[in-house]
Amino acid sequence: MPQYKAPLRDMQFVLHELLHAEQHYAKLPAFQDTVSRELIDQYLEAAADFCENELSPLNQIGDREGCTWHDGVVTTPTGFKEAYQKYIELGFPSLSAEEQYGGQGLPNSLATVISEMVGSSNWAWGMYPGLSHGAVRTIEDHGSDEQKNTYLPKLVSGEWTGTMCLTESHAGSDLGIIRSKAEPNTDGSYAISGEKIFISAGEHDMAENIVHIVLARLPNAPKGTKGISLFIVPKFHVNADGSLGQRNNVRCGSIEHKMGIHGNATCVLNFDKATGYLIGPENRGLNCMFTFMNTARIGTAVQGLAASESSFQGALVYAKERLAMRALSGAKQPEKEADPIIVHPAVRNMLLTQKAFAEGGRALVYLLSQYADLVERAATSEEREFADNILSLLTPIAKAFLTETGYEAANKGVQVFGGHGFIAEHGMEQIVRDTRIACLYEGTTEIQALDLLGRKVLQTKGALLRDFTKIIYDFTQEQANNTELQELIGTLASLNKEWGQLTNRIGERASQNPEEVGAAAVDYLFFAGYVTLAYLWARMAVVAQQQLAQGASEVEFYKAKITTAQFYFKKVLPRVHGHIAVIAGGLEPLMSLDAEHFAF
Repeated sequence: MPQYKAPLRDMQFVLHELLHAEQHYAKLPAFQDTVSRELIDQYLEAAADFCENELSPLNQIGDREGCTWHDGVVTTPTGFKEAYQKYIELGFPSLSAEEQYGGQGLPNSLATVISEMVGSSNWAWGMYPGLSHGAVRTIEDHGSDEQKNTYLPKLVSGEWTGTMCLTESHAGSDLGIIRSKAEPNTDGSYAISGEKIFISAGEHDMAENIVHIVLARLPNAPKGTKGISLFIVPKFHVNADGSLGQRNNVRCGSIEHKMGIHGNATCVLNFDKATGYLIGPENRGLNCMFTFMNTARIGTAVQGLAASESSFQGALVYAKERLAMRALSGAKQPEKEADPIIVHPAVRNMLLTQKAFAEGGRALVYLLSQYADLVERAATSEEREFADNILSLLTPIAKAFLTETGYEAANKGVQVFGGHGFIAEHGMEQIVRDTRIACLYEGTTEIQALDLLGRKVLQTKGALLRDFTKIIYDFTQEQANNTELQELIGTLASLNKEWGQLTNRIGERASQNPEEVGAAAVDYLFFAGYVTLAYLWARMAVVAQQQLAQGASEVEFYKAKITTAQFYFKKVLPRVHGHIAVIAGGLEPLMSLDAEHFAF
């Protein structure tokens, strides 16, 4: 099993040299006097130690043992509960929560960096505390004072965990047709009835209470998404003094037998007139839930990054050690019976693709998390609105593109190992199985693509897109005279212009037939993802170039950044031309065959 090693140097490069985290926090009134580079690095080092020494050794154990269910009770794998207690003791659950409820009041973007380490070392374990962050944010933003005082202190401390209960077996991602009901009780609470499926961390033995955030319909509510309300449904009732009361009428009917993330309990939850409490306005539950969903989508993007990083780490160690054949240009290590496979171009191509996706994905996730900071904490409404526009555009790109590339990187890790990659003991196939779900939950790649092209781009008449392409344009103009990196800058400028033109072509066709949006959306998202990563890789290459010019001592580190950027532009970025060609093919090839003529 790959032993996870936190890539602290690269994390620090992205945070401090690319994104200037300390200056970023200094501009935010809530953090300007509290968050320094020293503090950031202290948290990173503490998280690295925990993830490397506590979580990584449990990763394969969790996959092998899985969770067990008996009469509604779920038991997590060996060591999971103990690791969670250490996680609480280290204060990680409270990192970004409000201080008045026991939180440390630090930025969510810092918590995101720690989430990357947790996910890379043990994704299944990380989902237990990970879901709680969304519950905390939802209650912070939409709960009453009473609800905040009742639930936040224990959620923030980590003593309780949270879930997000949306999905029903007949509905999937179409939340407008959910059937769960909420009947008013005389005391102001509600009786929640219905069945929710695919509820990650919905039942477990790691915390004493679980706070479910549940979508359900009130009597006579409007049909569709405009008739959904949001409720807090605790596993155990909470007494006035904060102690736990009787068990609520919510039970785990079963846990799913899954392809991966075996260490996390994916539950069927049955609500049988369970007591729930309305959070936010009636029939506005989906609007409130977007707080949770956006947090979850960024978290899912982190999973894609984690898959790329963990698979790359395992593949790189193996490629340096595994001996097979000789280099075509002559033996590189003639004293050995064969050369290490890292000398072969085909293997290097896979490794560099993993590296490009991992390090590029890290830059995208951290950038996204800084925009999320600005949405919440920027000093002016203009700054908050602009950040929200960028975040709205980039979130579906990051969620879908990074999970798809994470899955590709995981598969390449198996390929580097060859037949050994297919064997469970090496742990590479587990990464493939664990990350496959990331392309599905919190909205599939196809749904994210429709959200990007249909809602974020075309419905805004390109306004959100222009905000971001203007950022790329300004960068290429600033670097127009950078002769050493001109091939990168020129290519990026050309593709940035093409992005707008491609959008216009799709928009023109969609004005004649809206189905054209669905035909183009996935390839459009991939185009957007590759160009967005190209922008970040070009920026990283410029930073590395500047550091070398200033006489930085870590010469090989910075040279590797430039070399990887050049690899990405020459060997990965050309994929965009295939996506452009597919978009040009339009709707007709997809719809010309009648459904009844599809043959088995």
